[in-house]
Amino acid sequence: MKVLIAVLLAAALGYGVHAVQLIAIRPPLVVGQDAVYPDAPAQVTLDDAGGRVLHIKPASGEASVLFVFYPGGLVRPQAYEWLGHALAARGVETVIPEMPLDLAVLGTDRATALIDRYAAGRPVVLGGHSLGGAMAASYAAKNPAKLSGLILMAAYPAEGDSLTSASFKALSLQAELDGVAKADAVRGGLDRLPAGSRLVVIPGAVHSFFGRYGPQAGDGVPTVDRADAERAIVAAVIAYLDAGRA
Repeated sequence: MKVLIAVLLAAALGYGVHAVQLIAIRPPLVVGQDAVYPDAPAQVTLDDAGGRVLHIKPASGEASVLFVFYPGGLVRPQAYEWLGHALAARGVETVIPEMPLDLAVLGTDRATALIDRYAAGRPVVLGGHSLGGAMAASYAAKNPAKLSGLILMAAYPAEGDSLTSASFKALSLQAELDGVAKADAVRGGLDRLPAGSRLVVIPGAVHSFFGRYGPQAGDGVPTVDRADAERAIVAAVIAYLDAGRA
């Protein structure tokens, strides 16, 4: 709640009431917006599970793992639908919750209802981008027994969130030219992740390449195109999932 108050206050002081309205009134949640990923058909629905959820399943067959993904701050869930499509082709079911005001700090515990609704006894991996990744790490630190893995994209655990005793290994993805999540902070966060966790740097990528929501203020300048970065992200996630996470 303190984060929300700070965001709204900064917007009001710096940009006026109109900016506060832009934060409070979020764009529509649209299925299929910017979600095309080569050779990655999937079933996509908009569900209600303690709030609205983008639910992405393989086009055929059963998924072997459930991936719960927390969006970045002020980013709509559909910005990550491309990732769910890519993973569906490899037997992964993905659920991306809509957070209150698109701020995962206001919905840190959403994973519990999603696990209860969708896991069906399968392993659950929690992930998130930026603020969503930090909140995913916070949830994982408090509920390690519910999870079989953790994937952080341009994110790291807060200083009070230690996962060093968790039984799973985590994956941390860092965009090489990220101007938002600084490299030192991401690397420093490894000390709070389980032993054996892995850091993968996405060459030439920037913070906003993890989601399809356009350029972000303060970000770096990419030296690769988005498609190349997305392929590297998917490859790292699939390698982590295939390794069993333990």
